[in-house]
Amino acid sequence: MPPGTTTLPGADAPGTAPARPRRAVRAARAVRRGAPRTALAAVAGLVLALAFPPYGLWPLSVVSVAALALLTRGRTARQGAWTGFAFGWPFFFLLLRWLHVVGYDAVVGLAVVEALFLAVMAAGLAVTSRLPAWPLWGACLWVAQEWARDRLPFGGFPWGRLAFANTGSPLTPLAALGGAPLVTFAAALAGGLLALAAVAARRALRRRTGGPAVRALLPAAASTVLAAAVVAAGLAVPVPVKADDTANIAIVQGNVQHAGMDFLGRPLMILDNHVQATLDLARDIDAGKVRRPDLVIWPENSSDLDPFQYPQAYDRIEKAVRAVGVPILVGALVDHPGKPGYIDNKGIVWDPRTGPGASYAKQHPVPFGEYVPFREQLSKVITRLQRVPRDFWPGDRKGVMQAGPVRIGDVICFEVAYDEIVHDTVRAGARMLVVQTNNATYGRTGQPEQQLAMSRLRAVEHGRAVVTAATSGISAVVAPDGRVLQRSEEFTRDVITARVPLRDATTVADRVGAAPEWALAIVGLLSCAAGVLTGRRTRPAGPKEATDKKGQQ
Repeated sequence: MPPGTTTLPGADAPGTAPARPRRAVRAARAVRRGAPRTALAAVAGLVLALAFPPYGLWPLSVVSVAALALLTRGRTARQGAWTGFAFGWPFFFLLLRWLHVVGYDAVVGLAVVEALFLAVMAAGLAVTSRLPAWPLWGACLWVAQEWARDRLPFGGFPWGRLAFANTGSPLTPLAALGGAPLVTFAAALAGGLLALAAVAARRALRRRTGGPAVRALLPAAASTVLAAAVVAAGLAVPVPVKADDTANIAIVQGNVQHAGMDFLGRPLMILDNHVQATLDLARDIDAGKVRRPDLVIWPENSSDLDPFQYPQAYDRIEKAVRAVGVPILVGALVDHPGKPGYIDNKGIVWDPRTGPGASYAKQHPVPFGEYVPFREQLSKVITRLQRVPRDFWPGDRKGVMQAGPVRIGDVICFEVAYDEIVHDTVRAGARMLVVQTNNATYGRTGQPEQQLAMSRLRAVEHGRAVVTAATSGISAVVAPDGRVLQRSEEFTRDVITARVPLRDATTVADRVGAAPEWALAIVGLLSCAAGVLTGRRTRPAGPKEATDKKGQQ
């Protein structure tokens, strides 16, 4: 080096190779190395989406969990997080594609937010994969991830829980013991055990040195059998279905004029559809073609005008109620009595003699659909939010109401996805569950089928018949064992009549409440802490540490 030449710290000496590749080069190499794993994770996420309605291939929920466990096994937390995001985003994009009626930007954005939860979970899967019994800790982490996603942000968004892919599988009866979290845990444990079987089989094939092949593969076979036993465990759980008594109900699906965002049509049109269908039912009753029900159920938003502000709407409902001669559960948007400018999304029991009586206001309005968080700021950026002109006010009471001779528990639309709301309604004395919903915006997109699957799980979880009333479909009657007894087609006018069981007894899941979910989630978090500590203790010494130790010796 010429005299007077100064070499800056970190600069490469002339004529020598760089001390290490530049950051961009290292990043590019890392991307190339991780591309196959990322692609496999994305495929596994898409496979998980196929486990949910409208596809309904529930075994794929177990297979995809196994795939994610294998892809994160032995990785760092950072690598696991990226793999989890690569798994989660395609999963949620395909699962929530029904949101494209609002805009594909909504699909992309919500999929990103939800995939972040899976990224955090997958980092935990990577950390806990170093522990003994790692399939068990991984299953607990699936429950912890769903616990967080069901509550955050803005009250959470429970779509895509493993339990909702298993509403017609051998795992479903487990809901009667521990609710949706126990079903998720069992599905995830079965997937983890499959992953363990794959690891054991690979190890046996690599290390076998001429010994009997059967003996070498015994651990893999045992893990596979154990996974099958977990899946079949639900078949041993009795699902209570015996009725204390019964009630005759009629579900009126009046239909709407248009699918998508503009389903309302002109004012009073949806209400007239439901009134006319109810008048037709009344004529059939008078003619002896149909038995008079104890209760008629209309869906959410079946009155498209506030009946307490518009006499025309009030009079039409009165006409229908008097014609059928029994109470009607009416769904209506009404002005909040104590909060000017806000709306209540209500189910109202309308009696043929006394008029409107008991009512239930939706407790969990949908963010960005029924209210706009940070409205003043976001509306300037996202002009589409202006289509939600007024915010819904959350109700503060449970949906248990006496409707004629029937004590019903009303939950409205997306509320069926939330454990606590349905649980509290049953514990408050509901003898049957009613889900009033308006899925017209998302008709023929798969969303109504996904919501019906939730009703099936709730039926088993609480041992209650679940009646779903939808403006445009799918309206259905679900037995306490989760079987769909009757259902309507989408975008048709229909009236379903049925005799449904009424029950007073509670399930184990009703009695234990959220305790299994909390316990499993806490175990999952503690296993992550154990994985971190174990990783620190077993981490090999770096060059400096090794030199220091050698010098000390």
